[in-house]
Amino acid sequence: MEPTIQQDTPDPRVHRRRVFYIPGYDPIHPRRYRELYRKEGAAQAKISGYQLALKPKKTGGPYGWHVKSTIDGAVTEAEIEVLVWSDIVKTSMSRGILATYMQLAHTVYAYVGSGALFRLAGLRKGPMIAALYPIVFLLVQLLFACLAGWGIGELVAWVHPLLGWAAGLGVIWALLRAFKRWDNKVFAYYLMHDYAYSAQAGGANPPELEARMTAFRLSIAEALTQGFDEVLVVGHSSGAHLAVSVLADLLREGLPAGSARLGFLSLGQVVPMVSFLPKAKRLRGDLHYLSARNELFWVDVTAPGDGCAFALCDPVAVTGVAPPDKLWPLVISAAFTQTLSPERWKELRWKFFRLHFQYLCAFDRPGEYDYFQITAGPVSLADRYRDRPPSKSRVERAASGYRDMA
Repeated sequence: MEPTIQQDTPDPRVHRRRVFYIPGYDPIHPRRYRELYRKEGAAQAKISGYQLALKPKKTGGPYGWHVKSTIDGAVTEAEIEVLVWSDIVKTSMSRGILATYMQLAHTVYAYVGSGALFRLAGLRKGPMIAALYPIVFLLVQLLFACLAGWGIGELVAWVHPLLGWAAGLGVIWALLRAFKRWDNKVFAYYLMHDYAYSAQAGGANPPELEARMTAFRLSIAEALTQGFDEVLVVGHSSGAHLAVSVLADLLREGLPAGSARLGFLSLGQVVPMVSFLPKAKRLRGDLHYLSARNELFWVDVTAPGDGCAFALCDPVAVTGVAPPDKLWPLVISAAFTQTLSPERWKELRWKFFRLHFQYLCAFDRPGEYDYFQITAGPVSLADRYRDRPPSKSRVERAASGYRDMA
């Protein structure tokens, strides 16, 4: 079955586009993404020789902004909207120190006990290092606090044993509190909450997240009938697997006649971190279903230089749910080592969290991937990549131990 574009038009250029951006596990207000788009979009336009202007959103409703571009003489306007779940993330991160260590134990059990950790490690080492980092860091903090507390407690115990116990416990608690306050430098608590959120129900979506995903689907469905030439859904990091389920539900309902062309761009995806868990039946079923639908065009962009993503791992294939008539995703590389100059690559190479957001940023040696031309330019996602072959180094080996689907 060949992929098709839903809307025949004498002019294939995109004049009006609606973009829905689904962020990953991030507690920050969506204005962060507007400012990132404004700054990096201006930089990319200057490098690549086109015009890009951003204005605040004038209408009410969800947070977003307006972009107007002039590229190769073509003028395109885009309405970009952030599908927000940062409030859910904030709530899940509001746990105290003891609760976080309980999360740690549960998350380790979820990934080790299910065997998912070892299967994931066979795909890419980078994401596994990123996953183990908060566990090791928090345990080292706990060990250091306990050793310091034991030492102080032993000294004070010379005065009185009970005072020694009290002093030791006080030092342990004070150090753990200090480590938590300093987490904006090391992100150990943040990453622990991130992995714990996915693992808390064995890969199933919590009810509050399912409700938010339903709202996302309704917003996208409404936009399809509002006269846009293209509706583009962008999912970054863990937002990619949310987008998979949202779009699968949307297509199951059926698209209205005359709807806009539908594109899906997944960036820096970590889908296997969830789809390999035993209760991720919904996600596995959605991957299976979405990968064979010709109502959309799905491009998956990662880069081996991004240690936080499953670079060039086909999320459908490695999960082991690829149907015989699989179409998607088209797996391509952003090739950081080629699209960033040696000087820029040297500057960013060890900034792992910054590199995980490079897909949303400017490249000083741009190749075929340009986030701002994709989201605000005159060429649809399908037309841009229709003849592009997938990356030769992509990974398609089925690796998940759980392949049952909802």
